[in-house]
Parts: sequence; structure tokens; C-alpha cells
Amino acid sequence: MGLWHVFYADWQMECCGTPFSVREEVRLPLLFHAADDVLGGGWRDQLTERVLRDRSGLVVGVGESAAAPGGPARLVGLLTVETHGGRLPEVRGRVRCVQVVTQEYGETEPGSRTWEPVPGRRSLRSVDASPKWFAGGEAGLVVTLEVPDTDSALSHTVRRIRGVPPDSPPGTETEGLPADELSELLAGLSGA
Repeated sequence: MGLWHVFYADWQMECCGTPFSVREEVRLPLLFHAADDVLGGGWRDQLTERVLRDRSGLVVGVGESAAAPGGPARLVGLLTVETHGGRLPEVRGRVRCVQVVTQEYGETEPGSRTWEPVPGRRSLRSVDASPKWFAGGEAGLVVTLEVPDTDSALSHTVRRIRGVPPDSPPGTETEGLPADELSELLAGLSGA
């Protein structure tokens, strides 16, 4: 079972999403984006490294901005929930951590009245369940999914932190760890 950070934009949830709780099993259509294309970039701790010919087992759509001409063998970016614009593979997984993203915005030019995300100026707040509606400044969620039959860099990090041998099978990093402790550990690994 691999652990994967996923960004779920506020408008995606408000339009077509169904709220969920930590420990709940969900099915989400995921798209792999270039990290700089989501809220101005700066997603240092939430990035997913995906080698297209690897054995991670995760199957997701790849956004146009993430796919370079010639089909790269390695991508680094952000997994996002995408409920619009075509059919994408749905990933089934158990929600292990939910964090509300608060994003700072700034004017593109003084007096322009046009606002854009300020890169890297965001904070995360852990919650037990996703909201359906978001308050001002809240831009969405960072959800950590535990996906069967996959492995991830985040899973390897949790194994290392917990002292689990690196060659242990996927899923051993969460064995015996109470859900609230796992959620707290994962929130600490995705600090904004």
C-alpha cells in the first residue's frame, strides 16, 4: 500500500465532490500536473515523483503541462483530483490524512484588481473530514491516500522514520500505527 499526497481544489469539491473522512475508502479521478501549474507552485513537500515505466502500480492521467514531447521516462509533479474534462482513471484508496489548504493571493500589479496565488505562501490545517464548502482564502485540500498494490517515495519516508527496514513490503510502514498517529505523522511530512 503506497501513500500518496493529492491536491483537491476547492472548486472541484464544491462543484462535483462528495465529502469524506479520514479512514474512509474513496475513488478519485487523478491527474498528474506540473507542480508549478497548481496555485503558483511551491509544493516542495507534496510532490510525487513518477517514473512512467516503473512498478509503483499507480495509474493516473498526465496533464499536458506535465508531459514533455517525446514522452519522458520520469515526471515530478503534483497529483490532483480532476472531475472535469474527460474520463480519467479512478484511484481507489483509504484516506489517511486531510488538510485544508489556505492560500495567500497578491495583485499581479499594484491597482490591477487582478489577483493570483503567491508561490509557496500557503498553510495547511489538519481536519478529520473534508468540507463541502470552503471559506475565503481556503483553496482546497491536501489528502493523503493509501492505495493498494502501489509503493511511493512517501511510503519509503514513513518506513525510514518508523525504523521499518527499507526492503520491507509496501504497507508495513503503517502496520500497528493507530489512525490518529498516522494522520499526525503524515501531516508533519506535508508541511507548507
